[in-house]
Amino acid sequence: MLDLTKLAGQIPGISQHLRVEAAASRQRLELAQQLLLQTYTRQEELVKRQQQWRDRMTFTAATPVESLDTRVDVDSPPDSHTIFATDGSQIAPSHHEIAYCYLINIGRVMLHYGQSLYPLLDSLPEVFYRPEDLYVARQWGIRTEEWMGHQRTVSEASVLAEMAGRWVRPPGPHFDIPNLAMVDGSLTYWFLEGMPVEARDRILPPIMDAWNQLRSVNVPLLGYLSASRSLEALNFFRLQACPHETPDCITHCASIIDKLPCQVIDPLRDAAFWASLLKPGQRSPLYRSSARILDLYGDHRVYFCYLHVGTEVARIEIPQWVAENSALLAQSLSLTLGQVHKGFGYPVALAEAHNLAVVRGGDRARFFALLEQQMIRVGLRNVGTSYKEARKRGSIS
Repeated sequence: MLDLTKLAGQIPGISQHLRVEAAASRQRLELAQQLLLQTYTRQEELVKRQQQWRDRMTFTAATPVESLDTRVDVDSPPDSHTIFATDGSQIAPSHHEIAYCYLINIGRVMLHYGQSLYPLLDSLPEVFYRPEDLYVARQWGIRTEEWMGHQRTVSEASVLAEMAGRWVRPPGPHFDIPNLAMVDGSLTYWFLEGMPVEARDRILPPIMDAWNQLRSVNVPLLGYLSASRSLEALNFFRLQACPHETPDCITHCASIIDKLPCQVIDPLRDAAFWASLLKPGQRSPLYRSSARILDLYGDHRVYFCYLHVGTEVARIEIPQWVAENSALLAQSLSLTLGQVHKGFGYPVALAEAHNLAVVRGGDRARFFALLEQQMIRVGLRNVGTSYKEARKRGSIS
């Protein structure tokens, strides 16, 4: 139990700290806007320098593929369109439960606007209990709980592609209606970095297959990041702020332990910076992410921009084939803006997919009760939770 009376004395210190941070953030924002003006005049030169010295740079900077002064007004969504979305949740395995297994639940949503069609709102649960599901990742030093999260990412992509591909079949009646496939979060799967090749080959290819399926039916894919803390776009300014003739970090700055000389606006975030420049309904320039893990994506390299949706500035990520198609890009941003307005600040399809996927305490209890009944029915004895788990559930507090 949280003792609020003991906590109250610490609140004034937090408030004072945040006040000081707010003032420092304003100063960093002004400096970032000055760097923008300086970088804009040298953008082409700095892009070439980035490409030339990429292997010697110790930070990841996104590459702008449009002029840094680009501000694009996003159109309102058309009356008739369709939105697809998925999100996932899980029950983690526990040795204290009646059986060591885990469950992945994928919420799927298909919303039709201006078409007089019923929506699809349901979830697809799957239980993993075989040894090859539970212990396969241990050979690579990956915990079962961590592997479960990776499997959930694969399931979210596969279910999304299957749902959209089944609905949009060229030259069917729904093929020409604008549509969008949405996921919550980044399309750059950072957890793949450092993962053994054998393990990565079980995760990334199915996801790329799902993206290929979406591309084959011309359904754009978009990752929506609310309250993004990325600084990948602002890191491009570090090329301008670098005091050396070349951005050779390994040679010039390898011995520096504290803040590097080019980190003049850290820890300012991309979203905070673009919030000062964009008007509601506008997007920033398009960037190509330089994350090294994307070298494995083939022609699905991730691009992104920042979109002022009215309530916040969200980071929007799309694969390369959407970024290079101006019509699909405009369609994706237009439908996203419509979803945010319908959801009062957050895409309604993603919110519904989350609500359908989430596994609450009651759901967990019913799942294990169902499992217990089945185990007793087949003749298993001594079925039950550990004493530790039983005692925690019956706490006297």
